[in-house]
Amino acid sequence: MVQPVTTAVILAAGLGTRMLPATKAVPKEMLPLVDRPLVDWCVDEAVAAGITRIVFVIAEGKESILEHFRAGARVETALRETGNQALADSLAAIAAKAEFHAVYQPKQLGIGHAVACAREFIEGRPFALLFPDDVILGRQSCTAQLVAAYEATGGTVIAVEQVADADVPQYGIVDPEGDGNPVRLRRVVEKPRLEEAPSRLGIVGRYVLSETILAHIDATPPGKNGERQITDAIARQIAASEPVSALRFEGRRYDTGRPLGYIVANVAAALARPDLAGPLRERLAPLLQGEEPCAS
Repeated sequence: MVQPVTTAVILAAGLGTRMLPATKAVPKEMLPLVDRPLVDWCVDEAVAAGITRIVFVIAEGKESILEHFRAGARVETALRETGNQALADSLAAIAAKAEFHAVYQPKQLGIGHAVACAREFIEGRPFALLFPDDVILGRQSCTAQLVAAYEATGGTVIAVEQVADADVPQYGIVDPEGDGNPVRLRRVVEKPRLEEAPSRLGIVGRYVLSETILAHIDATPPGKNGERQITDAIARQIAASEPVSALRFEGRRYDTGRPLGYIVANVAAALARPDLAGPLRERLAPLLQGEEPCAS
């Protein structure tokens, strides 16, 4: 029997430099995907996997993330005072999605360090780890797929997808033992050169990490710029003969940490909504045909 996964850690302490100047004063996780902040989509994915507790790892100046999930916000109160109960109730439902907490990462010292900042909530238990930059849209929550794989295999489970040859040096690449799904891993290689990559399966921002991960983070010496990387800790799990598997998830991932990926994700999310899909196609058609954009 494996321990149930009931906690998710969402990393939100980054500077968002790839989306400047939009992220100069607004946390990148609070940028809208259609009409909801990116981090709200991430929370929904976790909740759909049975997660009941969310821990945000944030930096100073990113308190608006936690404020979004707080009950009784000023706008909610104002809506009730003006009789708009339905909209106020929809805002109140955001706070009811899960139990929310926040911890601070005082300095950016790597993903492993960020995870360790949430130690009080995850010590001795498995948990999901999510990066809000990666928006994954599909029929089933990617995190739910990882949790199901974890329940079948035990140990750490990493979400992976096939990446183009040109993109291999930008990813952690896994070395699978076979063609299964999930499949046990021999090793993980951080940003290899193409000719040194053991596969074309790149790690994306979704994990279920087993209860031993903190011990391996603690034992991992700091690397470049004093950072502790989660891939190094996972490599230690593999070296210790602990089960570490990769899952090729169902769904499509969008990298919203870059302008093009962010724009495409907004279009994809809007096209999935019946109230927006038709009008959006009508507006996009003349743009795609090279006509001048309209003012409205």
